Amino acid sequence: MTANVAVETTPEIPVWNDPARDVNTRVTALIGAMTLEEKIAQLYGVWVGASDEGGEVAPHQHDMEEAVDLDALLPNGLGQLTRPFGTAPVDPALGALSLLRTQSRITSANRFGIPAVAHEECLAGFATWKATAYPVPLSWGATFDPDLIHRMAAAIGRDMRSVGVHQGLAPVLDVVRDARWGRVEETIGEDPYLVATVGTAYVRGLQSSGVVATLKHFVGYSASRAGRNLAPVGMGSRECADILLPPFEMAVGEGGARSVMSAYNDTDGVPAAADENLLTGLLRDVWGFDGTVVADYFGIAFLRTLHGIAGDWSEAAGTALRAGVDVELPTVKTFGAPLVEAVTAGRVPESIVDRALYRVLSEKARLGLLDADWSPVPAALAGADLDDPDALRGTVDLDTPENRDLAREVAERAVVLLANDGTLPLDRPRRIALVGPNAQEPTAVLGCYSFPLHVGVHHPEVADGIALPTLREAVEREFPGADVTVAHGTGVDDGDTAGIDEAVRVAREADVVIAVLGDRAGLFGRGTSGEGCDAESLALPGAQQQLLDALLDAGTPVVTVLLAGRPYALGRAVDGAAAIVQSFFPGVEGTTALAGVLSGRTDPGGRLPVSVPRGPGAQPATYLGARLAQSSEVSNIDPTPAFAFGHGLSYTAFDWSDLAIEEKETGTDGAFRLAFTVRNTGEREGTEVVQLYLHDPVASVVQPVQRLIGYTRVPLAAGQARRLRVTIPADLASFTGRGGRRVVEPGDLELRLAASSADPRLTATVTLTGPERSVDHTRRLHAVFGQEAEPAE
Repeated sequence: MTANVAVETTPEIPVWNDPARDVNTRVTALIGAMTLEEKIAQLYGVWVGASDEGGEVAPHQHDMEEAVDLDALLPNGLGQLTRPFGTAPVDPALGALSLLRTQSRITSANRFGIPAVAHEECLAGFATWKATAYPVPLSWGATFDPDLIHRMAAAIGRDMRSVGVHQGLAPVLDVVRDARWGRVEETIGEDPYLVATVGTAYVRGLQSSGVVATLKHFVGYSASRAGRNLAPVGMGSRECADILLPPFEMAVGEGGARSVMSAYNDTDGVPAAADENLLTGLLRDVWGFDGTVVADYFGIAFLRTLHGIAGDWSEAAGTALRAGVDVELPTVKTFGAPLVEAVTAGRVPESIVDRALYRVLSEKARLGLLDADWSPVPAALAGADLDDPDALRGTVDLDTPENRDLAREVAERAVVLLANDGTLPLDRPRRIALVGPNAQEPTAVLGCYSFPLHVGVHHPEVADGIALPTLREAVEREFPGADVTVAHGTGVDDGDTAGIDEAVRVAREADVVIAVLGDRAGLFGRGTSGEGCDAESLALPGAQQQLLDALLDAGTPVVTVLLAGRPYALGRAVDGAAAIVQSFFPGVEGTTALAGVLSGRTDPGGRLPVSVPRGPGAQPATYLGARLAQSSEVSNIDPTPAFAFGHGLSYTAFDWSDLAIEEKETGTDGAFRLAFTVRNTGEREGTEVVQLYLHDPVASVVQPVQRLIGYTRVPLAAGQARRLRVTIPADLASFTGRGGRRVVEPGDLELRLAASSADPRLTATVTLTGPERSVDHTRRLHAVFGQEAEPAE
C-alpha cells in the first residue's frame, strides 16, 4: 500500500527524527507516512538468538511456531526482538555486538530507520549467561523492604541497558491464591499491599535505569482452579477488584509502569487478551495508562487454539487488537499477514492498528530510538574495536562484585527464621551433619527463570557462567573448625529411600543436623517448582518428609533449612525441629546468607510473604480468608497455618508499648494518627518488622478477617527504642461495595499493630463517622510511618 499522507519534513531531519519536537507531533507524523504493512510490522516481535561470534542474530525456531524469514520481514520494519541474550548461552560482549549488528541491519532495511525494542526476562536478574542471579520475587516479598528491591532493580536495569536491552518482562504482580500453583516462586506473596509496594519499587528501580518494566500477568492468572498453570479462573469481580488488581493499579499510578502483559487465563469465559473492559476500559480509560500492552508469549494465537473464541488467525488478531493488545510476542503469527489481510478486507479497521502503533512508536520515541542521532552501539561497547570480536570476549562483566554484594544483602534480608528452640545461632559445633538433597546442589538457590535453569539446562556442555557455592561450601567456610559430614538421604522428588539409613547414622554421630530440603526449579514438569510445575499437595516432594522424620527420631538436634519456591507443610518438624529456616530461592549469594544466619553473623531479617501450612491438603488458603474460611466445627479441614503470613523470628526480642491514639473518631474522608514504642530488649542488634492490619467487624459485604494496610522495618541496637508515629487515611478502609463501587463506610474498625497476621501486639479501636464515601484510583494508598530514635537503656 502507499503512504497515507504526505508529511512535511525539513531538508535536514524528518519530523519524527527530531527530538526537539514533542512525542505526539513526531509519532503522528510518522504514522501518517507509513504504509499498512509498515505499521503492522511495528506491532510484533521476532524471537531471535544472539551469535556467540558477534554476528547478527538468527531467528529462534520455537516448537510452537513456524520459522520466520527475516529478509522478507525487515523491509517493512520490526517492532521487537525477543530475548536476543536469553535464548542461548552467549558471551555478554559478543551478545551486545550481535545485537548491535542486528539493529544496524534492521534500521538499514526499513525506510524510516526504526530500530527494534529488544526485550529480555529479568524476573530474578538479567536472564542471560554470566549475569548475576538475584533472589526470586518471593524472597523480595520476604524482605518487606521496597527500598532494597528498588536498588536491586536499578542494578538489573543498568546491566540490561548497558548491552542494548530496552524492556524487561518483570515484575510479576500476581497475588498468590493457591500455593500449589507452580509459579508461586515468581510472585511477591499472598497479600495485595505487599505485592503492590514491593512490585512498584521494582518498577521504579528498573525504569530509573532506562529499561521499560512490564507488569505480569494482567489479570487473574494466579487464581486458577486447583492451582493449575494456564487454567480457567472462576473468581468474582470483587475478589478481582480488591485482591488481584491493586498491585497493578499502584504500579501504574505510582510506579509509572510503561508496559503491561496480558494474562493467558480466561475469567468467567473471557480471555484476558480479549477483554476490552480490562485492557481498555479499566487500564487505559480509568487508570490512565498510556504505555504498551504486550501479549504473553503465543497468547493471541491461544485465542484460537486454546480458548476457541477465534475461528482463524486474523480473527484472533482483530479480537486482541480491539481489546487493547498492542504487540504480539514472542514472534509474528497473527499480527503479520493475517492482520494485513483482515484490514485490507475491511474486517478490522485501520484506526485500531493506528491506535496500537501510536503507543508503540511513542515508547520508541521515549527510549530515544527515533532520534536522528540514535546509535546501535550500547554503553558497554563504547570505544571498543567492533571489528575484533575475539578481543571483546570477556570484556563485559554482568556479575560484578557490587552485584554480588547487593544479591547477598537481599538474600540475607529475605531469610525467615520460622522456629528456634535456642539452638540457633550455632555456637562453634564440632561435628555438623549436613543432610538432604539440596546440601550439595549448586542450582538449589535458583528459580525457574534464572538463566542456568531456564536456558542453560538445554546446553549441558556449557558451564553455568556464575559462581554458585553450595551450602556445604558455605557452611565449611562459616564454621572452619567444624567437621562437616554430608549425606544425600534422598533426592528432591525421586522418592528414593535407600540413603535414609546412612543419613540417620551420620546424624547420630553429629552435634547438630542441618537438613537441607526443598525444591528443584524447572519448567513444565522438569522441576518441583516453576512454570508448569504445579503440586498436587503441599507435602514436601518425594521422600523428603520421610527423611526429615527419620532425622527427628535420630536424637540429634535438627535445623531444617528449606531452599524452595513455595511453602510446604513440614509435619512433625513444626514442633519437633530445633529450628526451621526458610529461604525462597535466594540466588547466587543465598548459601552465604544462610550460613551467616546459622552462625549468627547476621540476624534473620525476613518475614513470611506466604503462610506456611500445617497440613499438606488445606488448599487453597491464604491469610486473607473471611470468617467462613477459618477453622470451624462444621468442617474436618483446618486451614490454620503452622506459621502465619508476616511471621519471622529474630535473635533478639522486641517489646511494643505505650500506644497513643490521637483520634478515636474521624470522618470517612479523614485519617487516624497513632503513636507507639518498639524497644529491642535483647542483647544484640536486630530489626523488627512492624505490620499494620485492618479489621472491619461489620461491613456491607463479607470482608477478610484482616488485611495488611502498612508496614515498616525498624532497626534497633541492643536496648534501643524508637517512637513510631503512623497516619492512616480512611481511604485504606475502602473496599468494593454491593454496587460495584469502591466505598469507605462509616463504623468501627480495629487497627492492629502486629509482628505477624497471627501476632497482634497493640490494637486501636477507632470509628469512621459521616456518610458512606465513594473513592477511585486517586485514593490514598499508604499509611505513613515516622520513626524517632530514643536513647538505649
